[in-house]
Amino acid sequence: MPATAESLAARAEELAGRREPFVHALVVRAQHPTSAHAGDTALVLPTGEILGFVGGNCVEASVREYSLQVLASQEPLLLRVLPGEPSRTAEEGAVEVSNPCLSGGAIEIFLQPRIPAPRVLVVGTAPVAQALASLGSGVGLDVELTDGESAEPRGDDAALIVASHGKAEEGALETALRAGVPYVALVASGTRGAAVLESLDVDDALRARVFTPAGLQLGARTPGEIALSILAQLVGERSKARHAAAPMADAATQPGVPAAPTEPAPTEPGPASAVDPVCGMSVPAVESSLHLDYNGVTVYFCSPGCRAAFRKDPERYALAT
Repeated sequence: MPATAESLAARAEELAGRREPFVHALVVRAQHPTSAHAGDTALVLPTGEILGFVGGNCVEASVREYSLQVLASQEPLLLRVLPGEPSRTAEEGAVEVSNPCLSGGAIEIFLQPRIPAPRVLVVGTAPVAQALASLGSGVGLDVELTDGESAEPRGDDAALIVASHGKAEEGALETALRAGVPYVALVASGTRGAAVLESLDVDDALRARVFTPAGLQLGARTPGEIALSILAQLVGERSKARHAAAPMADAATQPGVPAAPTEPAPTEPGPASAVDPVCGMSVPAVESSLHLDYNGVTVYFCSPGCRAAFRKDPERYALAT
């Protein structure tokens, strides 16, 4: 049964509640003949699974490919698919893909990533912790208050901030450091902070990662000001991490390094791509793409028609695999 707008909305809410990323795909323009219409929607999961309808199989192949890139870059994209020999032209915020399997028409689909807000785990319920929760949502963070005994920091958390004034600090700090949480901070005076760090059962390299006293030195006095200084430091550290990763993405633009000038590099690596040996279209090499095994090699296709053509005469296309 095709997904309805209500069922897709419910599924989107469910995914958001579980903090799972997805892409919301919306048809914003359709030129006949095409099977989709303006307003048609779908959700694209990180596996490449498409829930809903935004076009036939050939369009879905491009929607899947670019949705996975959008999840990696966390930037929205306008995708235009039209008939023609395989090609793609990209500009800032948009890409046009020509697909030889389309019988006609053209379609434009807006791909909007829905990424969970970064989780910040705050240990404590004192005024500074409350102020962190209040201010954090304003800068796009999902601040969760907990106590030291219940804290379960994860490697995908943005931060662990201990503001419990001496209650169950060590365990939460050690767990966060071992899990690889990128920003770990302790609200304490310089003297007490040093004593807590010395008591941690971790090596010196991990111990040195703890920010204490937490926050930028802004002369903060009130709980709100202290919280503001901590969030400012967190934002700064996250920015440093993004810029540190940028040279790797920029390396492809350096002399002697092959690069596709019309394809902006994603912030994080996107999925591997394959080429449909029948039509030459680029297809994401994921389980949700149409595929079959041939002589021990997984071959991917943009549509059932291309897969059927390959099955009928694989030797004709074998060199393309």
